[in-house]
Amino acid sequence: MTRTSITPKPLQPGSHIRVVAPSVSLPFVERGDAGAYVVDCASHRFEQMGLQVSFGAHVREADSFFTSSIESRVADLHEAFADPTVDGIMTVIGGYNSNELLPYLDYELIAANPKFVCGFSDITALHNAIYAKTGLITYSGPHWSTFGMRDHFEVTHASFMQAAFSRDPIEWVPTNWFTDDLWFLQQDDRHRLSTDGWWTIQPGKADGIALGSNLSTLALLNGTDYLPDLDGSVLFVEETSNSDITEFRRMLVSVLQQCGAENITALVIGRFQVASQVTRSDVEQTVASLPWLKGIPVLANVDFGHTTPLLTFPIGGRAQVDADAHRMTFQR
Repeated sequence: MTRTSITPKPLQPGSHIRVVAPSVSLPFVERGDAGAYVVDCASHRFEQMGLQVSFGAHVREADSFFTSSIESRVADLHEAFADPTVDGIMTVIGGYNSNELLPYLDYELIAANPKFVCGFSDITALHNAIYAKTGLITYSGPHWSTFGMRDHFEVTHASFMQAAFSRDPIEWVPTNWFTDDLWFLQQDDRHRLSTDGWWTIQPGKADGIALGSNLSTLALLNGTDYLPDLDGSVLFVEETSNSDITEFRRMLVSVLQQCGAENITALVIGRFQVASQVTRSDVEQTVASLPWLKGIPVLANVDFGHTTPLLTFPIGGRAQVDADAHRMTFQR
């Protein structure tokens, strides 16, 4: 079903951010001395941006799986949307179970109170379901806890600022470095790795509605009312180090077999983590072998996903892709 997009108001100095935990809870982030630094650093960065921060009532509830009940997580989301003093909503961190909330969300409440929403990874389920059900544009980008990264954060931060504080077009260009490490456990021994930038797997230009992000999470929506209509979309996909090229391929095909996917206009693949051992040749062979992708632009090794930099983009916004020039622009 095609919906009219709802664009939330941009943030500004003085805006109030509510931090919620629709997946894994705050104690997961707060563990030990490393966690204490992440919390302090994130808090300081939000102060520097002039943003007020409050936390959902249940963000510190945590069971043996570091999550809380469906009822608690839904309550915090509903309270954040209903509270007229809250301007934006950010997630503590990702995880594995935000899709559990989808049948219990009040989509009329969400549509009536459009707000800036940002997170990535497991939050992909919320982003795409909210767009499918309400038309509200949300943002695939850093979690609140991501702002606890001490070093190599500048590009991620600048991209977030461009997306969050303006309605101007969002411009993406490649970087020549990346990091891939457990920065949240140790902040001192981190190194930039070189990259040859974005990979033109198939050339061309295209535009369409930006959908997707974490591929295995997106695939959880297959066959449900929470998967947006893929017809005419630019599909963004990325995976964690848990996914090698065969797992990536099977998840991608499962999404491409959904209604409307035969008419996606472009595919944009985020950078694979080093441990996945996915090469450019792997991606080229995979794309060339899938008939759903014939004749459309495909870019890979793009700066979003589970490495740094992590660029922010609007789920439900309009993406313009130039696979030859390695340029991407998003309209809200």
